[in-house]
Amino acid sequence: MTDTAALDISPPNPRVRTTGSLSRRMIVIAAAWILILLTGGAFALDRVLTTAITKNFDDQLEYVLKAQIVSSEIGPDGEVMFSREAADQRFLEPGSGLYWQVSAPGQEAFASRSLWDRRLAYGGKHNDLGVHIYNSDQFPDERLRIVERDIKLPGSPVRWRFQIAQSRAGLDAQIKVLRSTMLKSFALLGFGLIVMAALQTFYGLWPLRKVREEIARMRAGKARQIERAMPIEVAPMVEELNALIEHNERQAEEARRHAGNLAHALKTPLTVIMNAATAQADDLGETVVREARTMRRQVDHHLARARAVGRRGSAHSRADVWPSLESVERAVARLYRHVRIDTDGPKDLQVHVERQDLDEMLGNLVENAAKYGGGSVFVTVGAQAGFVEFLIEDDGMGIPEEQRARIFDRGVRLDSGKPGTGLGMAIVRDVAEIYGGTVSLEESEDLGGLLVRLRLPAAN
Repeated sequence: MTDTAALDISPPNPRVRTTGSLSRRMIVIAAAWILILLTGGAFALDRVLTTAITKNFDDQLEYVLKAQIVSSEIGPDGEVMFSREAADQRFLEPGSGLYWQVSAPGQEAFASRSLWDRRLAYGGKHNDLGVHIYNSDQFPDERLRIVERDIKLPGSPVRWRFQIAQSRAGLDAQIKVLRSTMLKSFALLGFGLIVMAALQTFYGLWPLRKVREEIARMRAGKARQIERAMPIEVAPMVEELNALIEHNERQAEEARRHAGNLAHALKTPLTVIMNAATAQADDLGETVVREARTMRRQVDHHLARARAVGRRGSAHSRADVWPSLESVERAVARLYRHVRIDTDGPKDLQVHVERQDLDEMLGNLVENAAKYGGGSVFVTVGAQAGFVEFLIEDDGMGIPEEQRARIFDRGVRLDSGKPGTGLGMAIVRDVAEIYGGTVSLEESEDLGGLLVRLRLPAAN
C-alpha cells in the first residue's frame, strides 16, 4: 500500500488557473437532474393516484345514485316514493356526511333525514341528462362531492333531479396521506440517489488522485514513471504523461551529453593553447588561431544540435519543402555561379521539421554538391512511405564506398583543398536523426558523382 503521508503532496500551485471542483460540478449536475426527474415523476404519480382514488370515490356515489333511481316511483299525490329503503344508515343520521335529495322545478324537494333542515342546491338552469359529478362548497363547514342526474319518472309530468352528496373529508384525508407518504418516499429516494451520485463521483475520480500521488513519487525521486495500473479511461492519459516524461528525460540526457561532448572537445584545444602560452612558444599566435578555429567548429556543431533538439519538442513543427529548397538554391547559386542546379518533384510536400533546420540541412548538402561537383547539381524530391525523400546528386568525383562512413565524423574533410570546417555532413546527420530521419551516401547513376539520400518525416 502506498504511504501517501510520506509523499510530498503539496497544495496546488496558486498560479495555476482553476475552473472549480470537477467533483462538485458532477454532483450538482447529477443532483439537479435527479430533482427534475423526481419532481416530474412525483407530479405524474400524484395525478394518477389522486385520480384513481377520486374515481373510486365517485364510483361508489354513482352506484348509490343508480340504486336510488331504480327504486324510485311517483306516488298518488305526485310525490317521489322509494320501493325500498337505502341500505346505508348514514342517510338516517343528521349531519352524517352522506345525503340524497330529489328535486324538480315547482316541486318540493325530497331529502334524506341526514340533511335535516339543509337542502342541496338545485341549479335548474342546466339539464343533467347524464351523470354529473362536481365539488360543492355550499355548506360552510363541509365540502361536498355531489353526483347528480336528471330522470323523468313514469307518470310524472316533470323531470326530477336525483342527487347523492358525500363529505370530501374522507377523500381529502386519503389524498393527504397519499401525498405525505409519496413526498417522504421521493425525498428519501432523492437523497439516496444524490448520495449514490456523490459516492460514484468520488470513486470514479479516485484514480486521478492516484495519478497525483504517482507524480509526487516521481518528483520525490522514488519513481521514474507511473507504473500503477489505471482504469481504461485514465490509461491513455497516463501513457501520454509517461511518454512526455520519457521525452523530457531524453532531452535532458541529450543536453547533458552535448555539454559533456562540447567540454571534452574544447578541453584539448585549450590545453594546447595553455601549453604554448606557458612555454612562450614562437608560434603562439598561429597556435591560438588554429585551435580557436577548431573550437569554433565544435561550438557551431553543438549549437546546431542544441537548436534542433529544442525545436523538436513542438508537435506542430512543419515546413514547406519547396520554398526552403528554392531559397537554398538561390543562395548557393550566388556563391557558385558556374554551377547549374536543377530541381524536380511535387510542390506541395511538407516535413515535420522546423524551417530553419530544413534550410540548414539542405544548404549543407546542396552547397557540398556545388563545391565538390563538376558544375551540375540535381535535386529530386518525392514522397515515400510517410517520409519525404531528397536526392542530391552531383557530377563530381564521388566518394569511395569505404570512406563514406567517415564523412559523417566531426571535422573530417576528404578534400582539404576546398574551404570548410568538416562539420556540414555531421550536422546534417545529427539534425536528421533528431527529427527521426536518416541520411546516406550512394553513387549517382545519372551524373556519376555522389548521391546523398536524405529522408525526413512527412507532415502531409
